[in-house]
Amino acid sequence: MSEGQAAGAGGVGEAAALWEEIRTRPYTHPQIPYVALAGCGGGARAFPRHPVMANALDFGADPSGAADSAPAINRALREVGESGGGTVLLPPGTYRVDDVILVGWSHTTLRGAGSDRTTLRATASLTDLVGRYGSRYGGDKSSWSWAGGLVWMCPADRHRALTTAIRAAAWPFEGWTGNLRDEAVELARVTELSPQGGWQATLDDVSRVRAGDRVLVQYGERYGAGPAAAAGCDALLAHIAGDIPGAAAYDWADKTKLVSYLPYEWPAVITAVDPAHHRVTFDRPLPLATRPAFRPRLTTLAAPLLDAGVEGLTIRTDAPAEQSPHLLDRGWNGLVAQCTWDCWVDDVHAVDVDNGFLMVAAKATTFRRTRVSGRGCHHGWVCREGSHDNLVEDFTLDARTTPAPAGTQLHGINAEGLSSYNVWSRGRMAMGTFDTHRGMPFANVRTEITLVNDGQHGGDLSAGPLYGARFTHWNVTVANARAGCVRIDDVAPRSATVGVSEVRPFAQVDEPDFTGPLGSRLAAYGAPGAVEPPNLYEAQRALL
Repeated sequence: MSEGQAAGAGGVGEAAALWEEIRTRPYTHPQIPYVALAGCGGGARAFPRHPVMANALDFGADPSGAADSAPAINRALREVGESGGGTVLLPPGTYRVDDVILVGWSHTTLRGAGSDRTTLRATASLTDLVGRYGSRYGGDKSSWSWAGGLVWMCPADRHRALTTAIRAAAWPFEGWTGNLRDEAVELARVTELSPQGGWQATLDDVSRVRAGDRVLVQYGERYGAGPAAAAGCDALLAHIAGDIPGAAAYDWADKTKLVSYLPYEWPAVITAVDPAHHRVTFDRPLPLATRPAFRPRLTTLAAPLLDAGVEGLTIRTDAPAEQSPHLLDRGWNGLVAQCTWDCWVDDVHAVDVDNGFLMVAAKATTFRRTRVSGRGCHHGWVCREGSHDNLVEDFTLDARTTPAPAGTQLHGINAEGLSSYNVWSRGRMAMGTFDTHRGMPFANVRTEITLVNDGQHGGDLSAGPLYGARFTHWNVTVANARAGCVRIDDVAPRSATVGVSEVRPFAQVDEPDFTGPLGSRLAAYGAPGAVEPPNLYEAQRALL
């Protein structure tokens, strides 16, 4: 680490001083993001308990595993969902499922009897069920390597549009504004500067918004919309990088994959409207400043999946014994949350999967007591396509049961694609790493985690920097002392590495994407377990 990269390197006392800084300015700290509201219901400890409206056995589900239960389970979920919601019970047993299980209706829960008592045995991959899924960026990669799930939480209409496009080989964008990112309707433009961490925005017109509305706050434009749009996007990306000097000199124009993620889209709830001052208040602080150059605006978004859950079951696949070559996954994936908002996954175990749990344009969704086991996987947890404010807690990644075949990779827990304000808390990883696939994820927190750091990160150079600003690793024990992706003060701008084990470089050594000082912080280095508070997310919540 060169001098000037990490500011304020120090011991446990420095970490305590850093926490005091956070207490005095929780929403605007230059290195530590405010994540106290991450997760379903703003981080609520109790999930909604929808009334039981159906038992899958009554629809013909077979707990012996002899017959395909997917039609019965899907019919129960659809009928309950279309009738206003409720819980569908899946009693103890092993249920063979020859199709995707779709949780596609708000206020609807699929509840097993516990991950040790209810099992979904998936007999076909997403390639078998939906078809080949190529990459919208070209090449021979399989997008099932980072998308889709055999249990798919997604609004039914959005899921239908996605799978129709995939079957037609029209590889879609996967988020809130449609397959071509052309379905958002502008509601208002932001007319005044509000700082990152502010709770309000001033609009040119408040007549089209109401308290309680769910909207997108969009920053930036399509990069190819002309020189002014490109300049605004360059300024926005530099802001996401913390406005460090090196970000102004960085060449953003050739990062074609990164700029395709623009505009940055942040879903939010309007909690109050002040017509006299043309001002709205949001349910949480703004993720970025609303500088005029960014052309900030409020738009509509696809109807989200709200208040839905999957609980108490294991997803076990009939995948081949060996993991697929890197980026050629067939889609033996566990569960995906896509265009979800205030949803949850609790006590779910994924076994013998290509990818365990995926967040794709997910918002404020909690994954609690999730676990990945079996033959080995590509990703344990994926967080991409502009996923924000999600919480993964009490998670476990078990050691693989078979050796890794040549040509495969293991990434562990992943963040990419301008995803922000997500939290991974209280985890145990017997393999993998803290993956970034570039795409400049920012303002994310990983805290109180123990891992054997034997994975490596991915991401092509066209996706731009590994990290944006305010990425924080807090109280992390590295059992094998390998540095990559865990100690980040020398590569991540305006980041914080606090209470991380003393580590040493290994084969994959990253250089900073930006020249000059990064403005990062390093504290309590080599002292995991001694740092106070031990869990940054829970400490921030205690300030509520």
